Amino acid sequence: MYTPLKPAIKDIGEFSVARVLPNSQKRMVGPFVFFDHMGPAEFSAGQGVNVRPHPHIGLATLTYLIEGKILHRDSLGNCLEVTPGDVNWMVAGKGITHSERETLEHHSQPHRLDGVQCWVALPKEFSETAPSFTHLSRFDLPHWIYEGVSARIVIGEAYGMKADIETFSPMFLVDVTAQVGAEINRPNPQHECLAYLADGALMLTNGEEQARIEKGETALIDPDVQIEALEYSRLIMLGGEAWNETPHLYWNFVAFDEKRLEQAKVDWQEGRFDPVIGDDEERIPLPDS
Repeated sequence: MYTPLKPAIKDIGEFSVARVLPNSQKRMVGPFVFFDHMGPAEFSAGQGVNVRPHPHIGLATLTYLIEGKILHRDSLGNCLEVTPGDVNWMVAGKGITHSERETLEHHSQPHRLDGVQCWVALPKEFSETAPSFTHLSRFDLPHWIYEGVSARIVIGEAYGMKADIETFSPMFLVDVTAQVGAEINRPNPQHECLAYLADGALMLTNGEEQARIEKGETALIDPDVQIEALEYSRLIMLGGEAWNETPHLYWNFVAFDEKRLEQAKVDWQEGRFDPVIGDDEERIPLPDS
């Protein structure tokens, strides 16, 4: 009926994240190879998100906030603030560099952060594509609303609707809220599906079998499972077609060939990645292992 996945709590500096993927039980779901729930975190003035420039290859990053703001800069020259409900979709392909910080206005005030970040592996034939960047406002994303359930299609296709972002394989990520007693449809029965419950409580039912899911829990949900909100609930559901081959991951790099990972390491150490425009005075060094 479902498989629980226990997130690992990772300290990344001034706050912690719940890392759902990769997981010892499941390395990837559809094309998703990395999934962090950031926060909820509260920051005093002068604290907050401060991720120095770093590189990526072979993947696309997805940033989606529930609360807070992040200032994105990259080596293509993009500089903008991500706000709740917006989508940042950065295709690394053959290589990109970016930083994630905060504006002076946001950083100088007490503030909160809550959201998700995902890495989506690019299929082998697209792994060396040219890097690109897409930002969509929440007002430009499709919504599905029915009998106490509201779902925003953040990326991909679900509920007969499609977000206006180019992806490289069949996939979806939806942000769903549900009133008490509402039934939530699991998207795309032909796809793998992971559900992360950000708030509330759910009952999963398959025939006579039932299981309760609490806030902060994550589960791989089978296609024939019924989902009911026991409280007002908010959950992120994501997935896609199951992959036959799992790519290699090292640090911020994804590749099907380990030699490509080694080349990316050398390129970063020797300064061959393009710098982040407007934020090139510092960078994150390559990890020791």
